[in-house]
Amino acid sequence: MMQTPLYQKHIILNARMVDFTGYQMPIQYSGIIQEHLAVRNSCGIFDICHMGELIVRGVGAEDFLNYITVNDVKSMSVGDAQYSAMCYENGGIIDDILIYKYADKYMLVVNSSNLEKDFSWLKKYKRDDVELIDISAETGLIALQGPDSRNILQKCVELDLTDIPFYTFIESNIGGFNATFARTGYTGELGFEIYADKDDIGQIWDIIMDTGDVIPCGLACRDTLRMEMKFCLYGNDIDDATNPIEAGLGWITKLNKDKFIGKKSLLLAKENRIRHLTAFKMDERAVPRKGYSIYADGNKVGKVTSGTQSPSLQKGIGLGYVQFGKHKVGMELDLDIRGIMKKATIIKPPFYKNGSAQL
Repeated sequence: MMQTPLYQKHIILNARMVDFTGYQMPIQYSGIIQEHLAVRNSCGIFDICHMGELIVRGVGAEDFLNYITVNDVKSMSVGDAQYSAMCYENGGIIDDILIYKYADKYMLVVNSSNLEKDFSWLKKYKRDDVELIDISAETGLIALQGPDSRNILQKCVELDLTDIPFYTFIESNIGGFNATFARTGYTGELGFEIYADKDDIGQIWDIIMDTGDVIPCGLACRDTLRMEMKFCLYGNDIDDATNPIEAGLGWITKLNKDKFIGKKSLLLAKENRIRHLTAFKMDERAVPRKGYSIYADGNKVGKVTSGTQSPSLQKGIGLGYVQFGKHKVGMELDLDIRGIMKKATIIKPPFYKNGSAQL
């Protein structure tokens, strides 16, 4: 079992620890609902040092990444962050990733459970004019999320945080420690990701915590927060048996690119739609869970991929793949919840409409 550089911080804070992708990670501190609402209303801090970071550099780096990912890397400028995915030839999703474009390199941020698979896939297609380096073990990563996050972090840094628009980043320092400050997020709220050397990340955590205005948050509320925004979780809502088109990720899939891995399959998937990842809210008191069957007009049309009780809305919400045509907003569904049919309605995501992410 691995530990992040912040492990002792969590123990001191009496966090409840669980095994997550081979790491001992905090699932909660004060409680899921309290932590969730802190992020929605003020500010929370997350240890996400378990994420994987890969450096891609060299004269062929741009062309290589444009071929191996579905989004348009060539549209990026230095300082941009881009959400993307890597797919197999059959269109199945290897991983959803973030790409950061620095002046002399790219950094890929990947899901920890997929790090080894992703690195092997990149190596398989790596060209001679491209260098690939795994820096995960030496990199620490904190996420500060919530509408007050900018004001709180501004107390700790000299750079002007208003100079970091949504989906961009800046290299600067905090407390004398070099760091990358990015604005992507997984909660739907205004926030910052701070990448730094693993030996420095603990002191950076303390600098932010010492403001007294932020509470530590665990993986449990991270999941409810992303659910309320309909953000996909790899292993639940997307995996190698799903493609970006049916997952609602057509917006990151640039089918007009000349060539990229999986393009032919994804063009077919767009032409011949079979199912679609749908967001639904429960109309009755019930909590949907992964694997529950979804029905429409008495016929089974799909399965739940993610579900929870929304702390913000105080009702059950879920995601699930349903037959194409049965996925439209306003359509009524029935969920088989432990043998009892419970009614639900398809909604236009996100579930939570008042997020501060782009402020």
